[in-house]
Parts: sequence; structure tokens; C-alpha cells
Amino acid sequence: MTYNQVPGRPAPAPLMPKSATRKPRYQEPPSRADGPDTSAAREIPSEEQSLLSLVARATSLSELLPHLHRRALSVAQGTSSVLFERNTRSGALQATSAYGLDELPTDPWIPSPSESELLKGAFSRQAPTLVANADRQVPELAQRLAADAALLLPLQQNGETVGLLAIGLGAAVTGASADLTDLADAFVTALELFRLRNTESLQRDLRGVLQEFAGILSVTLNLSAGLDAFCHGAGRLFGADRTAVWVHDRRTHHLVLRASSDPQRVAGGVRITADDQESPAALAMRRIQAEIHPSAADAATSIVTVPLRGCRRALGTLVFEGVRIETGREFIVLDRADELGRQLSSAIENIQLLDDVVRSRHELENTFDSIAHLVAVWDLRGRIVHVNHAFASRVGLTREALLERPLDEFVGPELRAWLAGQGSGNVESPVSVEVADPILNGPFAITVTALRNHERKQVGGVLVARDLTAQAKLQAEGEELRRRLMQSEKLAAVGQFVAGIAHELNNPLQGVLGHLELLRVTGAFPKNLRREVQTIYREADRAAKIVRNLLAFSGSRRLVRRPVSVNAVLQKVVVVRAPAHRAAEIEVVRHYDDKLPRVQSDPLLLHQVFLNILVNAEHAIAATGHGGRIEITTSASPDRDRVVVSVRDTGHGIPADVLSRIFEPFYTTKDVGKGTGLGLAISYGIVQEHGGEIIVSNHPEGGAVFTIDVPVKAVGRAPTESASVISFN
Repeated sequence: MTYNQVPGRPAPAPLMPKSATRKPRYQEPPSRADGPDTSAAREIPSEEQSLLSLVARATSLSELLPHLHRRALSVAQGTSSVLFERNTRSGALQATSAYGLDELPTDPWIPSPSESELLKGAFSRQAPTLVANADRQVPELAQRLAADAALLLPLQQNGETVGLLAIGLGAAVTGASADLTDLADAFVTALELFRLRNTESLQRDLRGVLQEFAGILSVTLNLSAGLDAFCHGAGRLFGADRTAVWVHDRRTHHLVLRASSDPQRVAGGVRITADDQESPAALAMRRIQAEIHPSAADAATSIVTVPLRGCRRALGTLVFEGVRIETGREFIVLDRADELGRQLSSAIENIQLLDDVVRSRHELENTFDSIAHLVAVWDLRGRIVHVNHAFASRVGLTREALLERPLDEFVGPELRAWLAGQGSGNVESPVSVEVADPILNGPFAITVTALRNHERKQVGGVLVARDLTAQAKLQAEGEELRRRLMQSEKLAAVGQFVAGIAHELNNPLQGVLGHLELLRVTGAFPKNLRREVQTIYREADRAAKIVRNLLAFSGSRRLVRRPVSVNAVLQKVVVVRAPAHRAAEIEVVRHYDDKLPRVQSDPLLLHQVFLNILVNAEHAIAATGHGGRIEITTSASPDRDRVVVSVRDTGHGIPADVLSRIFEPFYTTKDVGKGTGLGLAISYGIVQEHGGEIIVSNHPEGGAVFTIDVPVKAVGRAPTESASVISFN
């Protein structure tokens, strides 16, 4: 064939290599990751064998390339040859093998602009191109070939550049006995064949590593355990001294060492910030492809960093330390690292998505179980598919036992009929009803909602039962409070009314008593009227006492507080009533606390309270028709800020219908003329005025118990609190 000469250039004169005495020899290409070189143990094909046979029978590229180089020199009548492979990552031409040279410079050949134009023309013509003045046109290539003329043989496949075969010529050649196109195809076929074999071998090794990784994940669902196994397998694949996987924690913006072939590093909980400019792992996370970095500890080894990237975010970095890379084969190692990174990224992202799904499911289940209302979900058949903890607890079964059972079995007849009327819950919009269910055991507000899938088709129903027991209790308490408040307001109105009447009556009564007393002293009336005058005086005095009680009830008398001993006041009351007790055969038992604190109180009003209660106890015992016992107990609260007095009698107790009205003014169970119904009402008002409380109850062993609780320190009156202590009708 005839070579294509570079346009505008004269045909070169016959040239010899720079060292004419040098014996051309084959420069072994750097070893590739295609298995051990067994060329020494195999029969070397003869030169007459076809290129197809050479390619088909070769078991390694290092075995095949020497024969292809020799065949190229034989056909082109050249003295040396260099095979450049195109680096798919950078586009540079990387010298990977040579023949007829003492040494092979393996650094990439980066053509100058003029050299690039020359190469562009050669590749566009897709034919061998002769460069006669190589030392001037492509000086770096001429130096590599140790020749002044060069023949450029483009290596292309399907329009894509695979590489370049450069042949150094010793003299100008205008023709050849064989077609170099077949030779170029042989080089392309050999490179592609062994690339595919390498890829297949890599995929096989990767599958082994990833299968081990996936096997551990399928059993444990523990990402760290799977990554530990991955680190050991990937480290063997790359011949690395140490392998580590750093995973990006998006919440803290840190890289966390999740796995390493050195377990001690992981045990230390190593983490770095994702913005660390000194860490190869942090820097690599933002890259697109794997990179090689020199090792600071060992010049013979390198660090390979592989970014792990998911669909929309960075996942972390895979780092190989102590990797031994032969010069000229860096891009092959990087291609392998990128493939490994893609596979690992996919696995990590899948397990993280699974973790997110599991965590979300647990959160939803926890939220579902945290709902205090009873929730049940059923399908179109009316069978339960899910219930929350509250529903299962209410019916007394586990959730597993409830699944696939009809909902009708766990609701009462009224609710069952209502659900049937709603079409077993197959409704278009939520509906509600209040029902007292005997099976669910309580009053409930029931809401039924249609259950729909993602296509908005109805696939079942959801029942939410809100227990109304607490609400009913609150409503009852609210009604009671409102009733007490109304009673307090009525008492306040009655007090104002009574105070006005008492003041109006008090003045004329005092005048009547004064004149009667004057008549008694002077005796200015007939002796036969003395008894009638005495009766008039006694009844007038009784009326005055009633008026005074009314004034005390209405709060017209101002409190005069001073430190008072409750025990002393009680003792005075007991002494005053002692004759009455002896006459009625009543025994008084006193349990006084000798260390009681003094209270800030009005002793006269406090005396009246205890007197009224004691007289009330006497009347209760007298109603039994025989004697009895009154127990008086005093004590202090645990923090000694209040004094508690209880008075118990052994009477018949207080009927339930009377108990709630015992402190109402003018309410009495005594016969006409024996009580005004103001004694206990006045006592209640006085205790309230002191900031205390008075309550009454029936003792389990019979009789009534009055309990008076007053603060040690003075407390202002709080009318609204009275309703929370005593119940009025």
C-alpha cells in the first residue's frame, strides 16, 4: 500500500535510528490486570500465522503484543514502535507498550496544538500517515521512537478513538507488501478483547465482594457489618494495605468512618467534618470520579479515593491506602475503582432507603399506638387489618389475635347496627355518632372514615372511638361547680338582705331591752305582772341574740386577729357545756396535740364555731334517747402551716339528703322553736372568713364528723373557694 504523506511536506530521505548500533528489542508492556503472564510456557506463534490466529490464541495481552509489534515493524519496515492507548478519563494518549526501545516513557503524551492538528488529520482520514520530519513536526514522539520519521497508525472502533500505533522509520518508505489496515484492526481487536476480558474478570470479582456484602446485609440488616466484609474483599481486589468506607451524616454534616479493614480505627468512632480541606476522604466526596493521590508515608504506594454518590446526594467516600500502581496503568485502576464505587453506592443507598422506610414505619406505628382513642382499620369484607394498642387493650386481646377477625365481634349491638346502616363503614365522608357500647365498656364518640388507597379507591374503613367517660366526668364536675357558685351567690344576696334587716331590728330591740331592764330595776309595775315582764324580757333578749347571729352570719362583725391557742378555745367551750354533758350522759374524749402552733384568729368567733358544732353534736346524741360520746381531736398538717380540728359524735349520723344542705342558712332538722338554722351556717361563714374550710361526713362506725381546717397565718377571704369545699342546694 502507499502511505498518506502529511500534506505540504517533501518525502523524507532514508533515515536510520539515532543509535544505529543498537539492536532493536521488545520493551515489555507494564503488567495488566488480566492474570499472570504465561507466554514463556506457551509456543510462540510463527510470523506466518494470521493476525486472527494470533489474537484468538493469546491468553494475555503481554503475550500477544510483542508479536503484533514485530508484525507491524515487518510490514512497515520500521525500527521501533510505541502503542498509545487513549485514556478514557482525560483523553490523553498513554504509552502502554513498545518494541525496539531500551526504555518506555510511560508519562502521557499531551500533543501541542500543531501536533493535535496533525493527529486530527490522521484520525479523520482513518489511514496510516507518514510524518517525514518527525523531529520538527512531532518532536516528543520522535524522541520516544528514537527516529526522525514516524508512521502514525490510527486505532479506531465504530468512530471512537482507541489509541495510536506510532512506528519509527529508518528510511523513507513509499510502499509496503501488506496492508497495515488489518494490522490496525488486530491491535484494536486485541485491546478490546482483553478489555472485555478484564471487565468480565473485574465484574466477577466485584460480584464476589458484593455478594458477600449483600449476604451479610440480608441476614443482619447491619450496614456496618456488611461494609466491614466489603472492605476486606475490596482491599484484596486492589491489593491495598488498608481500605475504609466513610459515610456522610447529613444531619451533622460529618463523614463517619463506618467500616475499615483495620477494626481499631472504627472502634475509635472516627469522624471528620465534610468541609475538612486536609482530608482526602472529605475532598473526594465532592468529586465525580476516582482519583489517585501520592502517599506521604510510602513513595512506592498511592492512595485511591472513590466518591460514593447516590441519585441526588453524596453518600460518602471509599478510600484505598497503600495501593501499588504500575506506571502507565493508572487509568485502568481508576476505571476499576469507579465501577466498584458505583456498585457500592447503589448498595449503600438501597440499605439507607430501607432504613428510612423501616424507621418511618416504626415512627408511624409508634404514633398510631400513641393515640389514646380506640382505632380499628378493616377491609371491604369487614375484617380487621390493623388496630392500635388502645383498641387491643380495651377488648383484652393482642393485635395479632384481632387480625382477620370481623369487627362486629368487638362492638356492641347498637354500634353494630349503626355500622351496618353505614354500609360497614364504606362511606364517602366521615360520619359520627355517640353511643354507650357494652363491649368496649363505656360511652364513646364514634367516627367512621373511608379508607382509600393511593388511587383514591375505597378499600375499607377506619373507626375512631373517643372515650367520653372523662368528658362526662368533667361535665358533671363543671355542673357541680356552677351549682355551687350559684348557691354562693344566693348566700351572698341573703347575707346582704339579712344584714340590712338585722341592723334595722337591732336598734328597737335594744330600746325594748333597755326599758324592760329599767322596769325590772325600779319595780314600777304591779307585782302580778312581774312574771309576764320577765317573759317579755327573756323573749326580747332571745330576739336580740338572733339578730346578733344574723350580723355574724352576714359578716358585719370585723375580724380581730391575734395569736390564739386552738386547744385553749376548745377547752373553754367544753367547760361551758360540761353541765349539759353531765345531764345528757355524754362523755367527752379529748385528743389534743400539745405542740400545736398558734393561729392568727379572732378567739370570740372561733369560740362560737366550736360551740355551735359541739351543741350540734349534743343534739345528735340526744336524738338517740341515751347517752353517747363526743371525740375532739386536734393536730397539725405535715408542714405545720394549718391546724385541723375534728369533732365526732356517736349519734345516728346525717341523712344523705340532709348532708348536702347542712350549712345552708335557716335550714334545720330540729323541731320548731329548738333551732334557727343559723348555727352551722354562721360557723361555715366564720371559717371561710379565716381562710379555712369546714366539711362534714358520716363516720363508718356511726355518727357524724365535723372537720375544721384553719391556716396558721392570716389568709384573706376567698368567696369563690367556698364553692369548692361545701355543697349547697
